[in-house]
Amino acid sequence: MKLSREIKTAILVISAILLFIWGYSFLKGKDLFINYKSFYVEYQNVEGLSVSAPITLNGLNIGKVSSIIIDNKTGKLVVELQVKTDFPISKSSMAEIYSSSLIGGKQIAIILNKDDKSIAVSGDYLKSSSKLGLTESLSQQMEPLKDKIEKLLDNANVMLESVNSVLDAKTKENLKNSLANLNETLIEFKEISKSTNSMLAENKSKIGNTMSNFEKTSANFSKVSDSLAKINIGPTVKSLENTLANVDKMMTEMQSGKGTMGKLMKDETMYNNFTKSSKELELLLQDLRLHPTRYVNVSLFGKKEKPYVAPTKDSIK
Repeated sequence: MKLSREIKTAILVISAILLFIWGYSFLKGKDLFINYKSFYVEYQNVEGLSVSAPITLNGLNIGKVSSIIIDNKTGKLVVELQVKTDFPISKSSMAEIYSSSLIGGKQIAIILNKDDKSIAVSGDYLKSSSKLGLTESLSQQMEPLKDKIEKLLDNANVMLESVNSVLDAKTKENLKNSLANLNETLIEFKEISKSTNSMLAENKSKIGNTMSNFEKTSANFSKVSDSLAKINIGPTVKSLENTLANVDKMMTEMQSGKGTMGKLMKDETMYNNFTKSSKELELLLQDLRLHPTRYVNVSLFGKKEKPYVAPTKDSIK
């Protein structure tokens, strides 16, 4: 069967029209030869999302954005999602807009709600969500930091103005003189350090001997300490305690008037008699020294004994 030229031309024109319609639909995000499920999501702001943007599920590309229109009543943006997957998507699943990279465009990720057993069908609305990209997140974090830096710079400016107002010509001159004096002091300190180092170098042997003697003394002291530690001083301490107890007992008896010393301390009559006897004994010894012939008289011819005369207090020297 031969086709006429007109029929061939008609078939070619119809094929071109169909190809044009398919190409136009494909560029708009619709594929006429693939069976897609269509879901819808309402957003307040699509943040630069464009038609034909990929749709992913756990990182796997399962579709693309087919259209974005504005609802005249609510003013929200209605995004149509064309999804091709046999995996069940629940009605409460979330369609989250996110940035795939720093320079990449926006995409939509389907976040499943595994607790919801109701499966979404073509034409259902999913929940909307937006995830800040790295640039937006950094921008939000930098905003308070920017305010703090501005305040810091303002404070630094005020401080520098205050410093400039304080550092007048006289103050600058005083500060310069102080620095010069400090430099001189450091130079003198350097010279003192050199002198000290030279002195230490000259007396290094003496210092070494001193340290050696100190070590020997420490060793001897350690030996003495060990010897003292080995001495059994328990009986000595016990004997000393007994002696102190006896002394305390004796002092107590003396205070109470017991014994000769106690009576002598407490009995005034005995004390006076003792004093008187001591005085008389002193007078007797003094008289014996001055007049011995009164007490010892040797006579071969029977000389007459002299009468006794009591010594007077004036004769005692």
